[in-house]
Amino acid sequence: MDDFQNKARAATAAMRDVFGPTPLQRNVHLSDRYGADIWLKREDLSPVRSYKLRGAFNAMRKQPGRELFVCASAGNHAQGVAFMCRHFGVRGVIFMPVTTPQQKIQKTRMFGGDRVEIFLTGDYFDTTLAEARSYCSSHGGHFLSPFDDADVIEGQASVAVEIEQELGRAPDHILLPVGGGGMSSGVATYFGKATHPWFIEPRGGACLRAALAAGHPVSLGKVDTFVDGAAVGRIGDLTFDLLKDTPLSDVLVLSEDRICTTIIEMLNVEGIVLEPAGALAVEALGDVAQAVRGQTVVCVTSGGNFDFERLPEVKERAQKYSGVKKYFILRLPQRPGALREFLGILGPNDDIARFEYLKKSARNFGSVLIGIETGKPEDFTRLFARLDDAGFTYTDITNDETLAQFVI
Repeated sequence: MDDFQNKARAATAAMRDVFGPTPLQRNVHLSDRYGADIWLKREDLSPVRSYKLRGAFNAMRKQPGRELFVCASAGNHAQGVAFMCRHFGVRGVIFMPVTTPQQKIQKTRMFGGDRVEIFLTGDYFDTTLAEARSYCSSHGGHFLSPFDDADVIEGQASVAVEIEQELGRAPDHILLPVGGGGMSSGVATYFGKATHPWFIEPRGGACLRAALAAGHPVSLGKVDTFVDGAAVGRIGDLTFDLLKDTPLSDVLVLSEDRICTTIIEMLNVEGIVLEPAGALAVEALGDVAQAVRGQTVVCVTSGGNFDFERLPEVKERAQKYSGVKKYFILRLPQRPGALREFLGILGPNDDIARFEYLKKSARNFGSVLIGIETGKPEDFTRLFARLDDAGFTYTDITNDETLAQFVI
């Protein structure tokens, strides 16, 4: 423990020649809501808008004389490596999934300049990782793992060093987003028993929980890439070794739609731009509220590389999770006045966001896709009761993921 802490502190000190510490900010809004002293460790305000440059810096500084570095990344690690390639004056080859948001690809090019070359390959991170390792083996480069590397873990632990320095002590609790486990394992190891860590994963990439349940790292059969900064199908071997004694009760899994509510809230209320992975820790506060009441809590907002072209989807997901937007298929009679009758059933807060004839299923009826936004979830209870009383036939498809993929 002491050796790891000393190495993390040495890495942190070395970073100061390249970039300053990210802010640790007390959040009044969240502190009042949850009755705790809540602080945000703003990794979204680093030079590359995520913590990933910490591990990249530490691993690269330990390879003096190396001229070629290769990595695989869903975006944030790529930007950190690109930034450091330019800083150290070395060449980088970066593999990214084809599904990586354009904003992250463009910023990787911007940070690396002519020092980096980018290859887009694979729909999922694990395919991209295999391609990067193959290239590295054939070209003699040094592979920079985004998380499963002792030097990277040590560098990411600088997040904890700065929290301790800025807060003046270890916090009582810390909420850590988990992808491959580099930052979460480093921070948890640094604080040890002084701090209670909570590990937060997206439902579509809960590789830590799966590994803990199995007793060893396992590959997920399917990964949802929406939370791209934490969409990892298999936790690292080194990171799992550091986290293997974590109680399952300390690992929280959040749905992708739920995470969107915090992205929207933090943007609207605090003016803070968070990517989906960056919002994980803040959203999880609701799950640990009773356990942390009256205590000092740090949430690591791990990244702010958000492509605003995704905002309509994020808003839609947030509304669906909050219960204020629904989609349903209405069987509308093909007779004069039927549409007017339906419109008359809508309440004062019910707004039609989508109206589309899908087909005429019979001579006398047509199928209509309708999207409704309203003020409160309970407004839908009243709306559906009025539809029932009027004899309309409808099917709520809001949570039918298979059907929604084809018609919404």
